[in-house]
Amino acid sequence: MKILSQGQAFGSPGIDPQWTHANKDGVGTAYSTSSRVWFTVWNGVVTEIYHPTVDRPQVRDLQYLISDGKSFFHEEKRHLESKVEPMWIHGLGYRITNSDPQGRYAVIKEVIADPHLSCILQHTKLTGDSDFISQLQLYALCAPHLEVGGRGNNGYAVQVAGHRILTAEKAGTWLALSATVPFTRLSCGYVGQSDGWTDLADNFRMDWEFDSAVDGNLALTGKLNLNGSKEFTLGLAFGTTLHNAISTLFQSLNIPFEKQKQQYNEQWKRSRDGIHSLENASYDDGKLYHNSVSLLLAHEDKSYPGALIASMAIPWGEAKDDQDQGGYHLVWTRDLVSSVTGLVAAGETDTAVRSLIYLATSQQEDGGFAQNFWVDGEPYWKGIQLDEVAFPILLAWILHQEKVPLHFDIYPMILRAAGYLIRHGPATQQERWEENSGYSPSTLASNIAALICAAQFVRESGDEATAQFIEEYADFLESHIEAWTVTTEGTLVPGIKRHYIRITPTNINNPQPNENPNQGTLLIASQPPGEPAEFPAKEIVDGGFLQLVRYGIRKPDDPIIVDSVKVIDAILKVDTPVGPCWHRYNHDCYGQQEDGSPYIGYGKGHAWPLLTGERGHYELAAGGDVKTYIKVVEGFASNTCLLPEQVWDEADRPDIHQYLGKPTGSAMPLMWAHAEYIKLLRSNHDGQVFDFIPEVANRYLGERKQCKSLEIWKFNRQIDKVKKGYTLRIHALASFQLHWSDDNWQTVKDTPSTSTKLGVNFVDISVSDNQQQPIIFTFFWIDTSKWEQRNYTVAVS
Repeated sequence: MKILSQGQAFGSPGIDPQWTHANKDGVGTAYSTSSRVWFTVWNGVVTEIYHPTVDRPQVRDLQYLISDGKSFFHEEKRHLESKVEPMWIHGLGYRITNSDPQGRYAVIKEVIADPHLSCILQHTKLTGDSDFISQLQLYALCAPHLEVGGRGNNGYAVQVAGHRILTAEKAGTWLALSATVPFTRLSCGYVGQSDGWTDLADNFRMDWEFDSAVDGNLALTGKLNLNGSKEFTLGLAFGTTLHNAISTLFQSLNIPFEKQKQQYNEQWKRSRDGIHSLENASYDDGKLYHNSVSLLLAHEDKSYPGALIASMAIPWGEAKDDQDQGGYHLVWTRDLVSSVTGLVAAGETDTAVRSLIYLATSQQEDGGFAQNFWVDGEPYWKGIQLDEVAFPILLAWILHQEKVPLHFDIYPMILRAAGYLIRHGPATQQERWEENSGYSPSTLASNIAALICAAQFVRESGDEATAQFIEEYADFLESHIEAWTVTTEGTLVPGIKRHYIRITPTNINNPQPNENPNQGTLLIASQPPGEPAEFPAKEIVDGGFLQLVRYGIRKPDDPIIVDSVKVIDAILKVDTPVGPCWHRYNHDCYGQQEDGSPYIGYGKGHAWPLLTGERGHYELAAGGDVKTYIKVVEGFASNTCLLPEQVWDEADRPDIHQYLGKPTGSAMPLMWAHAEYIKLLRSNHDGQVFDFIPEVANRYLGERKQCKSLEIWKFNRQIDKVKKGYTLRIHALASFQLHWSDDNWQTVKDTPSTSTKLGVNFVDISVSDNQQQPIIFTFFWIDTSKWEQRNYTVAVS
């Protein structure tokens, strides 16, 4: 094994590296866990390739350059007309036909992963006029972005076992590129300076041969010796050493492609064991359904089983460099739980069990979860989102209700997560759109539902006191939903003054938080420079309140729910050629810029297909037409059955390649959208919303006899009044004795706190209907034998 003596490339370090477009035409991986490589397809070429875990993109793109050596030079993704087709309905392999605009030739590629090894295989066939094809020169062009970055890569042309191949390395990760036909010329160059594309664009011939290019943004170029052959297989393999990568590459290429393809397909067919037949609930013969199942399975990591990322995409990747490493290839508990419950809805429960155990081992010591994290559990962003703490409990309950056997003790995770929700709520630092703090209808819905489920687990374990405490905290949240999140001064739609708002803003570090939805201003993230960024909170709406119906906390015909639906339809709804879609919230700025260019920290938000799915669930609960929404979501899917995060919601703009109802550049596929679609099919099939929780509905939609009228004072929410007839519950995180009076200290009571298994100690004070004087109290801390050194007052109203 030796590096060829061809000299080092010039032009270090090359132009600044960027990723590729986030709208994928295909996503693939072998179903086998031994093949630890994933690929994406966009515009006729392989784009990001992930290895050894699903959160580590290692290659920007892999494509062909075509020339006749004298009159033209074509780059596949830029100059040819591309058509991408799935090879099977149950597997993630793709046939790509890239055609010369003049009809002289076509490059037909079939792309899969090796069924057992970490190697991408691209079977290639040239078709067209024989005389013309015989003059063509074909070059493989690979842009390594090893270790999730385009900077600092090292490329080498090497000879091993009589074969000349291309390799690249960074921080101990190697890739190797070769084919079943030999390379006749090899070069490693710096992008934009000495790379093969720059070389060929000059005079349509490959003049440069450099054996190495180090510490830069690189492109590897190899001229393929077709020698009369119109058919071959290109392979790109990975390893922890150069020998490992090369050995894997040649072993993979040694097996005929047709045999590899057959095994790849057979593996994916096995994934359909036990999958429900929901095709009859669809309107595309189950194409999107089956592809959604495959995509969800493909987004699970193979080294960290149960870890599912949000998407194999970097939103607006063409404008992103090495600084934005996370993209969407991270774990969010919200997206993960949506994904695996989508699989449960399809009848596949094994992945959900792995994910539940994975989440239990990823939980932080205090019971919370990081905002998002790499598959190894290392946090990426560190915000606190209370819905993401609730979702693992909901996943545990769904599996419990499905009677899925679980031999791992999940109880400690549930208890710690419930304790976190009680200690840190009710305001969340971020709601589900990850931007604002305060009282959010969607966050409250998930928290209430999760706490009721947690209480069921606790009760089944025989701990009635803890179960009741958790339920009563859920009752406290439920009884305040409207007071915290419904404006009574609505101005968006004439005649509708009461409706849910997106969030009532408050600083979670303010012990006297704003709880009035008619007050406060909301800072909208990502506003373009010079545009207003603050708006009255009561005038910003989203569809998050629909989660209250989804879980069974509010009836679909609740008057405020009905009015709020009218408001979001008037403010957020967009009609597209395939049907309605909704914005996340008004004034949303997370999206393409006005001129269609990529989001770069500001832009204009567009409509989200997953919200059409959410609306379909509401329509089912309300007894409305679900079929329309199923058809609409299917209409948003690409020809290869991928669902985008966002679709263009304005008039067609051919000049910037944006069309009403078609994907923007944000991300495609989005697993949350695919899971929502599967759940909508299942819900329609069952005639019942899949995420509906009977135990929640029994408590809040009936006579409510079990619900306790509770007001809670805690150090992160120091209320100033309580209603007559309520119980005032005092929370603290350490053992205490409450020194208090309800008659202005004429008489004094000392009440020891009751401890719980949730890290909360409490004292209850019953406020009679005749109470006039405020409740005044202070704390004597048992563990330190110290007084609080101040009094607190809660008025009675």
